[in-house]
Amino acid sequence: MKKKNIKQKKSKVDFKIIKEFIDHNYRHFNSTVLKDASVAYVNHIKKGGKMFLAMGGAMSTAELGISLAEMIRQDKIHAISCTGANLEEDIFNLVANKYYKMVPNYRDLSPEDEEDLLRNNFNRVTDTCIPEEEAMRRIEGHLIKYWQKAEQNGERYFPYEYMYQLIRSGVLKQYYQIDPKDSWMLAACEKNLPIFVPGWEDSTLGNIFAALTMGRGDSYHGKNIKNIGIVKSGLETMVFLINWYLEATKKSSLGFFQIGGGISGDFPICVVPLIQQDLGLGCKLWEYFCQISDSTTSYGSYSGAVPNEKITWGKLGKNTPRFVIESDATIVAPLMFAYILGAE
Repeated sequence: MKKKNIKQKKSKVDFKIIKEFIDHNYRHFNSTVLKDASVAYVNHIKKGGKMFLAMGGAMSTAELGISLAEMIRQDKIHAISCTGANLEEDIFNLVANKYYKMVPNYRDLSPEDEEDLLRNNFNRVTDTCIPEEEAMRRIEGHLIKYWQKAEQNGERYFPYEYMYQLIRSGVLKQYYQIDPKDSWMLAACEKNLPIFVPGWEDSTLGNIFAALTMGRGDSYHGKNIKNIGIVKSGLETMVFLINWYLEATKKSSLGFFQIGGGISGDFPICVVPLIQQDLGLGCKLWEYFCQISDSTTSYGSYSGAVPNEKITWGKLGKNTPRFVIESDATIVAPLMFAYILGAE
């Protein structure tokens, strides 16, 4: 089953109505933090600031692209750090959405039910099961050609650059099963946004790449990848981030908007003390910070650390607008994005 010629539709969402609703109703507790963080985000952008998005969790499979893509198109986000899973799963959803299996009663699944999903080539993420053949293997079959081409030409790229090459080739259009405007990766590719992907090997495609360097290709695609260095490393990603940060903050302030925790947030936020303390260069601090998280500090979780702690590490200043929204990012992020888009 293939979906062809899916045309991009203009969004019918009236973001201003959502903004007005939040302004009127969100007055206390977590809701007022959501509103205040949104207002501060808007003010940061209006003053000429740029925004850096750090995205953990399974936001792509949660189809955050429906709202995130519009944020990218309207220049409300200027660079992204994300897990390898988020990088690939937006594309998986783009080409295989109709094959996904929903499991609303996932809390009731037995171990035998889970094994049944595995036997049927479904990989579960909470209530959503990703189809291996139509999503993962389909993208792998096309992406490997770009890895092989890079090896033949002695070229090296970051993980996101390979994905951009694949998108720009147009070969995936025959498989589109959602409106292209709802894919944040397509929007990022159109804007040529830099996407920093620390720990890319911790992803399905990263696992596949590692397997190909160890001989798997002989039986599956006829060719192995002999040069593991055709994908640039995490250390090179950090150097890339340092240079990008220094250039981006020459004329603008830079804010940090974090969804979830883990490496996608921890990796980029430390670029400021790295530049100042380890390189010995001057640079601006992050000048806005907001994190949507359900992690708490009581368990010693860095992802749950209050923003004030980041002041002691030289990441934020005492006057930096700082917000933590303790809630579900799949609920909060689209509301904040709608508020920001409705503030024009």
